Amino acid sequence: MLPKTLMNGFDRNRLRALLALFVLALAVPTAILIWQAYSQLKWEAFHQYRGVAEETTGRIDTRLNDMIRSADARSFGDYTFLVVSGDPSAKFVQRSPLSAYPVTEDVAGVLGYFQVDSDGAFSTPLLPPEGTQASSLGIDETEYQGRLQLAQEIQSILADNRLVQSRPANGMRQRAARSLASAPDPSPPAMFVDEKEAYEPAAEGDDAYSQGVFDRLNQPRRDDAARSYVSDMASPEEAVGEAMPATQGLESIGKVSELKLDADLQKKSEAADLERAEQRRRFDVTAVTSGRATRKEQIALPETAEFADADVIANVAGSSDLRISTFESEVDPFEFSLLDSGHFVLFRKVWRDGERYIQGLLLDRETFTGEVIASRFSDTALSDMTSLILAYQDDVIDTIGGARGLSYPDVAADLDGALLYRSRLAAPLDSLELIYTIRRLPPGPGASVLGWVTLVLGIVFIGGFATLYRLGMSQIELARQQQDFVSAVSHELKSPLTSIRMYGEMLKEGWADEEKRQSYYEFIHDESERLSRLISNVLQLASITRNEPQFDLQPTAVATLMKNTESKIASQIERAGFELRLVTDEDAGQATINIDEDCFAQIVINLVDNAIKFSRDASTKAIDISCRLTGERRVQFAIRDYGPGIPRDQMKKIFELFYRSESELTRETVGTGIGLAIVHQLTLAMNGSVDMVNTEPGAEFRIEFGVVPAEARH
Repeated sequence: MLPKTLMNGFDRNRLRALLALFVLALAVPTAILIWQAYSQLKWEAFHQYRGVAEETTGRIDTRLNDMIRSADARSFGDYTFLVVSGDPSAKFVQRSPLSAYPVTEDVAGVLGYFQVDSDGAFSTPLLPPEGTQASSLGIDETEYQGRLQLAQEIQSILADNRLVQSRPANGMRQRAARSLASAPDPSPPAMFVDEKEAYEPAAEGDDAYSQGVFDRLNQPRRDDAARSYVSDMASPEEAVGEAMPATQGLESIGKVSELKLDADLQKKSEAADLERAEQRRRFDVTAVTSGRATRKEQIALPETAEFADADVIANVAGSSDLRISTFESEVDPFEFSLLDSGHFVLFRKVWRDGERYIQGLLLDRETFTGEVIASRFSDTALSDMTSLILAYQDDVIDTIGGARGLSYPDVAADLDGALLYRSRLAAPLDSLELIYTIRRLPPGPGASVLGWVTLVLGIVFIGGFATLYRLGMSQIELARQQQDFVSAVSHELKSPLTSIRMYGEMLKEGWADEEKRQSYYEFIHDESERLSRLISNVLQLASITRNEPQFDLQPTAVATLMKNTESKIASQIERAGFELRLVTDEDAGQATINIDEDCFAQIVINLVDNAIKFSRDASTKAIDISCRLTGERRVQFAIRDYGPGIPRDQMKKIFELFYRSESELTRETVGTGIGLAIVHQLTLAMNGSVDMVNTEPGAEFRIEFGVVPAEARH
């Protein structure tokens, strides 16, 4: 209950403003706290998935490092077709592991292995050495054609990227055909390649296809203006002379620097685990550095140039004419680059006898990305909520959408999002960068709880606002009704007291004759009865308000109750000029109900008084009181008048305390607005019910009480 002093002067609008301010004072801090809690949960979920991204990147990096170490362990001689196995003095020669067909994959996506000598000449371990009959080495024609085709494909890709000299139109295949046609041995065709003729070195002073191109592979990419300038040059030799990186012509999805990646959460997460990340970084750097130093090796190679015929090659392991050369080579770590054609190339520089060789692997980009990166990424929980961007230097070259597989957006804007994690791979793949961007961040484990808490608090705030508003409005209405009640009581007390005083003085002074004295006595009696009823109602209201009503419920016969009630209201009705019509059904008269006769009499008196007040101008001045037994074994008492009735919109309000259908300033009827409220309260207190219906004309109030069974009577 709000204090009455607070309600004084308040209206509906002021109450709304006060409650809105009160609710906002509670809701705003609560909303801030919930938002902070949600942000914390969001960050914790982000941090958790960032750890998964970091772990995934670590697994990808570990697998790639294992592949690189496996490829780096290959000796210089493995890039030739024949190698010396075991002790060189045993002169045991066998095929190189890299000469296997299909190609042995040290790294996922390998198309083939190649070597470029100091003159820029291309060779591959797929093809036997020059002057060698392939059939004598167990290579049939079909396999040789496959090897030859793959070698041509590798050379063509390297040539397209200006890393080796392009083959003329009459390439290896035509020369192989001529060799087959001129072969003297009628047995299975002896296929061979004249390597000196096939891989003709560049002319003296021609740097277009020398090893110098490999030195420029990893130079920073130029802007579009420089690219256009180089592409407009007259010849490829001029372009290479300008040191154009081989990746200049590659069409990328977009630039990493142009991506609109929100890195706020990533920065917060990085700050939270800075120490752990620094320890891991030191560990990774140590591990990578320890495996990427230049190494020296002792190798032995057969001098295959002295082989004269197929018989020697077929029995090379036991030939006394076979000469083995042993020398020391210095092998640099592998380097990595993305070619203009979209292929990856992994190459190293090897120094032997003062000459430099380039040895490497040509990789298919999609196979490499799918088997090494996409497969690892798709197996994690990240695949459903993030996109993985693969960038080379500053260019976005691939995107991996988890379960959807590889996808290639049209523009870089399609890749915008919140940055989860980004990291470069370990050397030599440090030009590749993995960028995880969030498509949908799943809620953390406490988000559902927070959501329910927010919902409950929202309901509490809305319900509290509505409850307080209704309570406040009821208090405002109660204060108004109490003011009206004080005004009505003052009027109801003042009028009869003034009349009693006036008639009493007239009788005292002897101003009235004998005939008028009797009428004055009756008037004083009626006004006294009116005051008694008013005081009785006020006292009864005070008792009900204090929850101290005292009732003496006794089993009473309905016929007796109706006879006693008639004696109490008959004079009241007659003096008002109304006719009392009392009807009691025989069955109802024989019934017994638990009732307090005084309270029941007060109920009937209040209803009769109400009927007289509102039907004084009716054409039929009568009050009907009836009693009947309902089918539910309840006794119904009905009090009816023939006045105007009660408007439908007020029928549910007439039993409210202090309610009056007229304003205190304009009302024409007497009363305080507590009579029907007391009727309602007393009826309910005696386990009864009260209702009202319009009867055309007039209004009828119906009161029901349950019949006491015969066995329960005393």
